[in-house]
Amino acid sequence: MSDRQTQILEAAIRVIAQDGVRGLRIEKLAAEAGVSTALIYYHFNDRAGVLHSALEFINSQAQRYTDNGTSPADPRAELEKTLMLEIQDNPDVRNNSIAWGELRASAVFSDNLREQLRTTTESWVDEVTTLINQARDAELTHPDIDATAAAERLTALVEGLSERWLSGSITVERARELVSGAIVAELGRI
Repeated sequence: MSDRQTQILEAAIRVIAQDGVRGLRIEKLAAEAGVSTALIYYHFNDRAGVLHSALEFINSQAQRYTDNGTSPADPRAELEKTLMLEIQDNPDVRNNSIAWGELRASAVFSDNLREQLRTTTESWVDEVTTLINQARDAELTHPDIDATAAAERLTALVEGLSERWLSGSITVERARELVSGAIVAELGRI
């Protein structure tokens, strides 16, 4: 991806985070990115192309801030860290989470976004499933745990708590506390 495309997608995330998916207009995006509308159309074809690319970009951004590139010495700690990094009061994470929620809500009405969102969600669930299996194997506990079901519950919880935190219904600290409790509920105490 070119620097210019990255610049446009970063601006798209900011616009979506500020105004929602419905507020994303090519003219507004061009102004936010400091580029011409023609350049946006050149790189992304249309508004739908911007939305699809924005969803991919959000996913790659989330992978960047949740991946530390090391093998987990303590798989349970790695699981908790991975989930907690999705709920942090950092402007980039905040914008990413808001834009993700907006795109997820829009997918209800858009078949094209729905498929892409499903694939992205499955990838996240697979990552968390792997961490749960590693934690279970390392701790030699709960051999009968359905790791995929636990991962689906935990990732859905993180998404829901993120929405509550971002809307001001709960604090970021409370959201993180609830995620920690859910991990204990799913995997048990060590």
